[in-house]
Amino acid sequence: MKPPSADDIADLAERAFAAIPKQLAEHVRGVGISVAEMPDDETLDDLGIESGWDLTGLYRGTPLTERSVSDVVHQPDLIFLYRQPILLEWIETGEDLFRLVRNVLVHEIAHHFGFSDAAIAALEQEME
Repeated sequence: MKPPSADDIADLAERAFAAIPKQLAEHVRGVGISVAEMPDDETLDDLGIESGWDLTGLYRGTPLTERSVSDVVHQPDLIFLYRQPILLEWIETGEDLFRLVRNVLVHEIAHHFGFSDAAIAALEQEME
């Protein structure tokens, strides 16, 4: 059996994104989703992460809590999903792949809103 491709992960992410509550979706319009195989070395160095296998997703942008109406947008906000680490977690945990991708996506959307990791963990528990 062939492992899910980047396109497969992107399709799951799009389905998960379409299923988030409309009130939340309205506030994340314009946030792009990109699937990469692995995080690059610069990203890992910036985050102080030793192994790319430890990072399944990343929000790149300015959280809403840190924005001002007078801000000039330099780059679009993006959520990166890292295919190989997601697949490794999928294999190791046996979690449903859609649920795993959804959880990573919601985690990164929560960063867009400026949630702390503790608040994100509580949100993820509510989704169980």
